[in-house]
Amino acid sequence: MPTLEHHNEVLVLNLGEGENRFHPDWIASVNTALDQTEQTPGPRALVTTATGKFYSNGLDLEWLMANADRYQDYVADVHHLFARMLALPMPTVAALQGHTFAAGAMFSLAHDLRVMRADRGFWCLPEADINIPFTPGMAALIQARLSPQTAHEAMVTARRYGGHDAATAGIADQAVTEQQVHPTAIELARSLAPKDTATLGTIKSRMYASVLEALRAQEGPFN
Repeated sequence: MPTLEHHNEVLVLNLGEGENRFHPDWIASVNTALDQTEQTPGPRALVTTATGKFYSNGLDLEWLMANADRYQDYVADVHHLFARMLALPMPTVAALQGHTFAAGAMFSLAHDLRVMRADRGFWCLPEADINIPFTPGMAALIQARLSPQTAHEAMVTARRYGGHDAATAGIADQAVTEQQVHPTAIELARSLAPKDTATLGTIKSRMYASVLEALRAQEGPFN
C-alpha cells in the first residue's frame, strides 16, 4: 500500500510495489496520504513514485468485474482522485520509474511535472485496444494536459511511449537514467516548494475549472 515519507520540504508518496491498480483500498490510502500532505505546515511539494516494474497499471478491472454494482461509485472515486491531484495546492512531480498505463497515466497527467525513466518502461493510454471508452472527465483531463496532436495520438492509437518519445511529445518533462529519476524529481519539487500554497491552489482551480467540473460531476455519463 502507499507510504508517505518526508524529505525536508519535499514529501514523497510511494504508491506501492506491485501494479498499483486503483483498488478502492488503494484509493483510500492515497487520499489519506494527500490529507497528511495538505496538513503539513510550511513550504512543501509532493513527489509520487513507486517501487519496481510499475508506477501504476490503472483501474482494478478484476475488482470492478466482481463488483459491477459499484461501478458508478468506483469511477466517481477515481475521478475525484484525479481532480484532487490536479488542483492540489502545492507543486507536484510524478517520478515515473516504471510502466504507467491507463488510469495510472491519467493520474500522472494530473501532476504539474513528470520525470520518466529513459531506458525502460512505457507510458500508455490503452483504452482503444481494450474497448474501454474514456469518460468525459478523463478525456477532459488528457486534452487539457497534452497538446492536441499528442492527445489524439495517445487516445486514438494507444501508442506506447518510451521515455525519450514521451519527452519529445510533451508527456514527460524530462527523460533520465533509472538512477536519476527520483533525485531529479525531488530536486524539481524542492525548487518549487517555496511557492505559496494558497496562490497555487487558486491558480490551478481557475486554470482547470472546466476539467475539475467534469471530474467532480456526481452523475455520469461514465460509459
